[in-house]
Amino acid sequence: MNKHCNVMPPKRSGFTRLYFATIYSYRGIKAAFSSEAAVRQEVVAMAILLPIVFMLEVTNSERVLLLFSLFVVLITELLNTAVEKLSDHVSTDMHELIGKAKDIGSAAVFISLILVLVTWGIILM
Repeated sequence: MNKHCNVMPPKRSGFTRLYFATIYSYRGIKAAFSSEAAVRQEVVAMAILLPIVFMLEVTNSERVLLLFSLFVVLITELLNTAVEKLSDHVSTDMHELIGKAKDIGSAAVFISLILVLVTWGIILM
């Protein structure tokens, strides 16, 4: 269900589904960017590192790994943000399971950042 109405949107197929999926994705990226400092920081880091990936003298396979590692961080952060937003919607009270869910999401982001460090470290050494 999207935030603009109280009913589920109709099932769509083909290009119509793709069109609306793109709109929903854009809204999600915009919402995450506007509400989460971590997303903004990671986007800035990507804006700096993406051009560097294409300036490095590495193989195409290495270039793909460098790019992949950066996108994994952003993907993981977006999923973590979704868990946090849903958790806060369910309850803003301290709850053991909600706390664990948020901690696990945070751990996933941390591991994705380690992936970047390891990938870049191995390729650039």
